[in-house]
Amino acid sequence: MLTKAKQNLLHYYGYESFRNGQEQIISRVLSGKDTIGIMPTGGGKSICYQIPATLLPGITLVISPLISLMKDQVDALDQVGIPSTFINSSLSSSEYNGRLRELQNGDYKILYIAPERLESPDFVYQLSSIPISMVAIDEAHCISQWGHDFRPSYLRIPNLIEQLPNKPTVIALTATATPQVKKDICHLLQIDESTAIVTGFERENLSFKVIKGQNRLDFIKKYVRQNRNESGIIYAATRKEVEHVYEVLQKEGISVGRYHAGLSDKERTNQQDLFLNDELTVIVATNAFGMGIDKSNVRYVIHYQMPKNMESYYQEAGRAGRDGLESECILLYSAQDVQIQRFLIEQSTENIDRQKQELQKLLSMKDFCYYEGCLQSFILRYFGDENPKSCEKCSNCLDDRSSIDVTTDCQIVLSCIIRMGERFGKTMVASVLTGSKNQKVLDFRFNQLSTYGLLKDKSAKDVTDFIDFLISEQVIGMTDGKFPLLYVTTSGKEVLLNQRKVMRKEQMTVKVLTVNDELFESLRTIRKELATQEKVPPFVIFSDQTLRDVCSKLPITEEDLLNVKGIGLQKQQRYGKYLIEAVRKYNEENQQGEMNLTETTKVRSKSSKRDDTPSYVVTYELYQQGMTLKEIAKEREFSQMTIENHILQSAEAGMEIEWGKIVSPSHEELILEVIDEVGIEKLKPIKEKLPDEITYFMIKTVIVKSKILMIQL
Repeated sequence: MLTKAKQNLLHYYGYESFRNGQEQIISRVLSGKDTIGIMPTGGGKSICYQIPATLLPGITLVISPLISLMKDQVDALDQVGIPSTFINSSLSSSEYNGRLRELQNGDYKILYIAPERLESPDFVYQLSSIPISMVAIDEAHCISQWGHDFRPSYLRIPNLIEQLPNKPTVIALTATATPQVKKDICHLLQIDESTAIVTGFERENLSFKVIKGQNRLDFIKKYVRQNRNESGIIYAATRKEVEHVYEVLQKEGISVGRYHAGLSDKERTNQQDLFLNDELTVIVATNAFGMGIDKSNVRYVIHYQMPKNMESYYQEAGRAGRDGLESECILLYSAQDVQIQRFLIEQSTENIDRQKQELQKLLSMKDFCYYEGCLQSFILRYFGDENPKSCEKCSNCLDDRSSIDVTTDCQIVLSCIIRMGERFGKTMVASVLTGSKNQKVLDFRFNQLSTYGLLKDKSAKDVTDFIDFLISEQVIGMTDGKFPLLYVTTSGKEVLLNQRKVMRKEQMTVKVLTVNDELFESLRTIRKELATQEKVPPFVIFSDQTLRDVCSKLPITEEDLLNVKGIGLQKQQRYGKYLIEAVRKYNEENQQGEMNLTETTKVRSKSSKRDDTPSYVVTYELYQQGMTLKEIAKEREFSQMTIENHILQSAEAGMEIEWGKIVSPSHEELILEVIDEVGIEKLKPIKEKLPDEITYFMIKTVIVKSKILMIQL
């Protein structure tokens, strides 16, 4: 049956091989063995029950926590031709009864329900009349009282399994199970823990950053502006902060939404749908947003404040890059975050033992923010990986920023805090240091202090940012409460006594995530139009990864399309003509000409399977051997444009390229001047302002080179 499973993977999803862990899990399930799979977010957990569902008799029952996820999953399954449905509170009585009849008639292969549905004895009784061969439990950590998202309704699942007339195969899937939670899941579901399939928690396409001591709003404004065409989520701890960040980005002209418990159900649903449908590029939200959101093209997740535990952080950060493309996870840390989360834990948790556990997790989260080694390794060890390797891409692994000695300015701030009696907050201290003449400063006679005005060459905002930095360095402490006061820590006293220096690194630069060419933008537009017609989110039609692969392979026949990642027979037949038309138009506009159709077919039919080695790597190896791009194109029987794109992919992957062989310094200078004038959103306006001898490839080369240099800085 495993051979048939692989055939169905290609037929329905357009992939020829399973990801790490999927084949082992599917093999066990098809053999009738209960299984727990622990895979990272974006690791393809849903495939582990969707493919078996196409092969097993009867129905696969999927217990999933959120209604929004059910709808997205059913929409996606409909796109690839697997009949599925859901039953939840959004249905009318007639719809509910109609779907039950259809399930009994065998019209569907997969049924999604929420765990709360199991609280209805009548519904559980009705399930017994449906031939259920497999029960898939998504977000299985919710069954454990030691998990970060415990839901009591999950505890009813074992009773359901016992009441079904025929024992179904059980598969439990999660991305965020610590060793203790894994043990709990296996105990409650009676799964042999020794048979658990754990693929590890590493997300190779994610890069992690922790930023301390920088102005958070300034960073977010610049970051979102630089990546205004990319989807992102910004998490904040409270409704108040969500509203604040939302309003700031709105004023910047960003297409931004918001999501928190203070909004009505209707407004939250509307904001979520707008984000899923790419009508909004950014959404600012509390942790109420996102569980079960299957949007695959989120390119970044920013935590405006530190979350309460590592499980929440990794689950929320993991909503970036679900399509496997490079994405970024940034945590903007402030010492006050610890106090906010402590307050929220104490307010929401009455059980003393539970509260102690949550506070211990909070300390682990704080340790992560101050950790100086590889950030991803810290995360992996937390979840039980014993000897993780350094990722070589997080902010700590790549941090080569220079530092300057700010000990003198630090001593001035610390001295001022002491002279003010350690009874005031950041704003008042900054006012004194900058020589403010506001009435409060004068009333307390702080204008007579020796530290008054010592930093008057700086703005109050700069001084406040500097105080934030010193708090993050733990030389200044903050009291608890709504209006925290500043005090000098033991480490701060060492600085005052010249026993310790304070060094401040340059501010973290903003990364431009992707440089999109005209074809990719054209494909995004087509995807959006198709999604509107089908009334589904754009990522359900095609993922960004699929569109990128189209840009790389430039398919011009329907047969070519089946070589593109994520395009199976169903999507080829439904949407293939639109992609082919876009590629042909792009070739014509860029004066690249079309490949000879017989040659293309010959190339594509050389192998019925995709080579495991990325195509661009094969091209790069030939390039390293000294072959020209024209020679490589002839050798590989690809268009020269495809080979050029391969070279740029190689550069972005960190491979060494001799830029001067592609574009001369003088031409590069000309291109950069035009880019400064017209921007990089589209290549055509740039080309039209340049001499004829400068090609599109040269323009793209300069853009990619600039992007790489910016990342290195």
